[in-house]
Amino acid sequence: MKHRSGFVNILGNPNTGKSSIMNALVGEKLSIITSKAQTTRHRIMGIVNGEDFQIVYSDTPGILKPAYRLQESMMNFVKTALSDADVILYVTDVTEKPLKDREYPEKIKSSGVPVIIAVNKIDLSNQEELGNIVRLWSEFFTDSPVIPVSALNKFNIDTLLNAVISRLPEGPVYFPKDQLTDKYERFFASEIIREKILNNYQKEVPYCVETEIESFKEEKGIIKIRALIHVARETQKGIIIGHRGSMLKRTGTEARRDMEDFFGKKVFLELYVKVTKDWRDKPGLLKRFGYR
Repeated sequence: MKHRSGFVNILGNPNTGKSSIMNALVGEKLSIITSKAQTTRHRIMGIVNGEDFQIVYSDTPGILKPAYRLQESMMNFVKTALSDADVILYVTDVTEKPLKDREYPEKIKSSGVPVIIAVNKIDLSNQEELGNIVRLWSEFFTDSPVIPVSALNKFNIDTLLNAVISRLPEGPVYFPKDQLTDKYERFFASEIIREKILNNYQKEVPYCVETEIESFKEEKGIIKIRALIHVARETQKGIIIGHRGSMLKRTGTEARRDMEDFFGKKVFLELYVKVTKDWRDKPGLLKRFGYR
């Protein structure tokens, strides 16, 4: 039996649902999801295995024009994903004007890599609008399937999966067949906290925050986690903590519950807030936080 395998890199603009689609394809919540743009900062792998195939998905940050060093680092993940893919899964949605910015679609088209277009959020459209969107993308990517999907309702995810498998090259098993991702437990603990911050705070504050796991101790029946929330300015520290610590407590409680679901164990979580001035523009700190 021939074995197919490859790296399927998920690209697209911010807030089109790339993370939701990867989670639906993998069957696990590996990437955090919020209604805010720029939720994904890292490149996160999700691995799907069958008897005769292995798909290594990569969720990447949304394509943007960088305004500071953190965003430059995020775009480095995107550039790498464009260059090392066996298949590119480009995610758009029905709220985007098709090809409003052609720079990255042109790069993808000229890469020579097989491309699949997923048009997400079709539950927000009607048949006529969707037909026009599919037509425009089909005319641009003439050799690529354009597949309408709803990650929210898990609609057409199997069709998308089959399209991916059919375009994989023959190849070896890159990871053990029982491995789900390339990330460690500390990473997911950190991302769960960041998701709650994105959900609970407004305006620019969530984008000025980085979470860092200082200690992660797994004991019998419980995981003990101490985490730092880094903010860029002193005023943000007060906002994160809230009146008499109310906001920090809320964030910690919500994060702990999600961690217990994710790890399948009781979690004791301690959260602290630290001002790390202008961390988004300091290469040494960005490297420490896992950016490059």
